[in-house]
Amino acid sequence: MKLYDELVARGLIAQVTDEEEIKELINNGKAVFYIGFDPTADSLHVGHFMALCLMKRLQMAGNKPIALIGGGTAMIGDPSGKTDMRKMLTKETIQHNVECFKKQMSRFIEFGDDKAMLVNNADWILDLNYMDLMREVGPHFSVNRMLAAECYKQRMEKGLTFLEFNYMIMQSYDFYTLFQKYGCNMQFGGDDQWSNMLGGTELIRRKLGKDAYAMTINLLLNSEGKKMGKTESGAVWLDAEKTSPYEFFQYWRNVADADVIKCLKMLTFLPLEEIEKMEGWEGSELNKAKEILAFELTKLVHGEEEANKAMEASKALFAGGGNLENMPTTQLTEEDFTDGSIDIMSILVKTGMTASRSEARRAVEQGGVTVNGEKVTDIKTVYSKDVFAEEFIIKKGKKNFQKITV
Repeated sequence: MKLYDELVARGLIAQVTDEEEIKELINNGKAVFYIGFDPTADSLHVGHFMALCLMKRLQMAGNKPIALIGGGTAMIGDPSGKTDMRKMLTKETIQHNVECFKKQMSRFIEFGDDKAMLVNNADWILDLNYMDLMREVGPHFSVNRMLAAECYKQRMEKGLTFLEFNYMIMQSYDFYTLFQKYGCNMQFGGDDQWSNMLGGTELIRRKLGKDAYAMTINLLLNSEGKKMGKTESGAVWLDAEKTSPYEFFQYWRNVADADVIKCLKMLTFLPLEEIEKMEGWEGSELNKAKEILAFELTKLVHGEEEANKAMEASKALFAGGGNLENMPTTQLTEEDFTDGSIDIMSILVKTGMTASRSEARRAVEQGGVTVNGEKVTDIKTVYSKDVFAEEFIIKKGKKNFQKITV
């Protein structure tokens, strides 16, 4: 199967602008493509993970990825899919986030001469002269068409700032710059980026003529990422300090039955033939498919050793076997105890299972907390320090476990 056909079979492509040309380039390793990442946090998350897997897949076939860090566009903030204006970040915060992104991306993409490139649009956007930009780019954008774009519709209801309105122009200017500087001939993005992406293609054609080759591909990345990567306690990060390898493993181990095969196709590098054999699996076999998904993705993000540890901890909890040493652990200190004891709500907050004592109270009163298999329903329940010398496993809900030590 040719690469483009495989991307379609894996459910990655939603729409394209010129399928035959795109097939030719991708299948023959001639695509120089970019995907943008705005550094609005100090870690990539599962939504980004999908894009990184795609970049890795295409690089393995000889195509050249450009990972564009939006150090400049992050000063504005993408309004796509947002009901409120993003929090404005300082240059220092953005630069810190950029450095974090670079480190994480290197696990997926091979950077270097004639391989992948990592560029920061702050290098050209922050030095732009406003009047020069308006004269060079402004005449090529219709305000009427911009206002009709899907990426602005939701924000128009609450009020779209002029700052945010410029985001499409900036993203289009990125493609224009990458095309001229690096021969970038494709841009990939999620379905909520389609209007911005078409703006870049149109700008290139208007500025450089019809013969200037540029095309866009729209990939089903962001829309799926919005459904995934979110838990009750927040996003699922690729940084082990934010989301531990065990938590990452458990997130994928617990995906909905209907999403297992889709995730295996979109995110793992297992052969399609192997995945298709799992499509008829049910019951315990389907749980095995979830385990395979969780292991493959944890291995990709955190390495095989951490994936094996997470697998062992999962078996210890759900199958009555495995190694409890690899379970996520919270260590209590002297400061956590009052008169030699600690209450159940403090433990829940300390572990991060709940964000506050009021949330911990609700979890206990609703019968969602157990300690060593015994349900805890009294919020006044306390534990002395010597209790933690033995095995102490706290569970919130069906899937959130931690081992507590002192």
